Amino acid sequence: MTDLGTYGVTRRGLLGVFAATAVVAAPTYSNAFGLLKGAGDIRRIRMYSGRTGESIDTIYWVDGEYIPEVMKEINYFMRDWRSNEAMNMDMRTVDIMAASHRLMDVNEPYMLLSGYRCPKTNAMLRSKSRGVAKNSLHMKGQAADLRLKSRSVSQMARAAAACASGGVGKYSRSNFVHMDCGPVRSWGG
Repeated sequence: MTDLGTYGVTRRGLLGVFAATAVVAAPTYSNAFGLLKGAGDIRRIRMYSGRTGESIDTIYWVDGEYIPEVMKEINYFMRDWRSNEAMNMDMRTVDIMAASHRLMDVNEPYMLLSGYRCPKTNAMLRSKSRGVAKNSLHMKGQAADLRLKSRSVSQMARAAAACASGGVGKYSRSNFVHMDCGPVRSWGG
């Protein structure tokens, strides 16, 4: 067995390089994290965007720490595609998404419908739909609207609600689930 320290290589450095190369295209809630335990102390998120054609499949947490370079990639991926504006996403939301995905035991990536929304985009969507909140958590980088082909809206909502770590909205007619890291609550049908 070779001592990596002899070569100036650390375990953390190797894991960081591994995580950074896994990108294809970024204070926390203990309930969601508890569901991620047993994952070898890594957290992974898989998503694609039908709007931009981009995808991401990455490990964003290793040995108790978020990987800053990967967090930047997630922030960019979850940007407002209409304005091309990105913001720092609240990683608690990504943790809820990852924990929910793990509970559903699926290999399919999430389809991201909406992550960050700039105020102008939110106002435009609000003018077209009663279901868009004036002070949406999307504008704070604290929410995501997601879809899976292999799971129903009800199955996705139950998995997110099991995390007991934020808001879960069911939008059955539009076939998506809203997940956020705000107060624990649920709505929709």
